[in-house]
Amino acid sequence: MGFGKHVFLFILGGSAYVGLEFLWRGWSHGSMFFAGGSCFLLLGALRRLPLALFSKSLLGAAGITLIELLAGLLVNKNYQVWDYRDLPGNFHGQVCLPFFLLWIPVSIGGMALYHLAEKLLS
Repeated sequence: MGFGKHVFLFILGGSAYVGLEFLWRGWSHGSMFFAGGSCFLLLGALRRLPLALFSKSLLGAAGITLIELLAGLLVNKNYQVWDYRDLPGNFHGQVCLPFFLLWIPVSIGGMALYHLAEKLLS
């Protein structure tokens, strides 16, 4: 796949992530576009692995959580973007178990969207 297609998929993923945040909490932060684009490209790569869908979705959830942690450490130092400190299983208020669990079905949907977008671009 060419560079232009990767850029398009990054933009699609970033836009979808920001859109999900608007639906979930009514607003987003600009950094989430970049986190979402990165997550979407990661899900596209995971989709190709010769693993069961559930295994891919667990890896996707772990990858999204890692990207969320990195984004949080960079842009969410004062918890102005999100704050998970009151949620169970949180790590420095940046990531938490409930959202890790949410990323499992989101990963499945993201891989399906990536596959559909890839087919439409071919």
